Amino acid sequence: MILNFNTMPTLTWKNFKGGEKEVDVRMYKDQNNRINFMKLVPGASIGYHLHDDSSEIIYVLSGKATAVYDEVEEIIEAGMCCYCPKGHSHGIMNKEDEDLVFFSVVCQQ
Repeated sequence: MILNFNTMPTLTWKNFKGGEKEVDVRMYKDQNNRINFMKLVPGASIGYHLHDDSSEIIYVLSGKATAVYDEVEEIIEAGMCCYCPKGHSHGIMNKEDEDLVFFSVVCQQ
């Protein structure tokens, strides 16, 4: 199966998971997974949240992010990945001056 994110509509989620500003997302979803192409403008974030019934992988395509995993902040940038397994918490912030573009996969377990 091929997913063409270039042809998918862009959704805008305001204050996603309690975050700042908004996130633009193009998404494919089925009963097992949600596959997202996402963008956070400078100052935007996805709020810190618990993955109680899923895990998530985030791969940064461009820009730099401040990722919080189980209350520990780390910097990730293009070519790096962060993983939040089921039962753990995370969030992501764009504290930089350029857009943060990333790919995420949320797996229902």
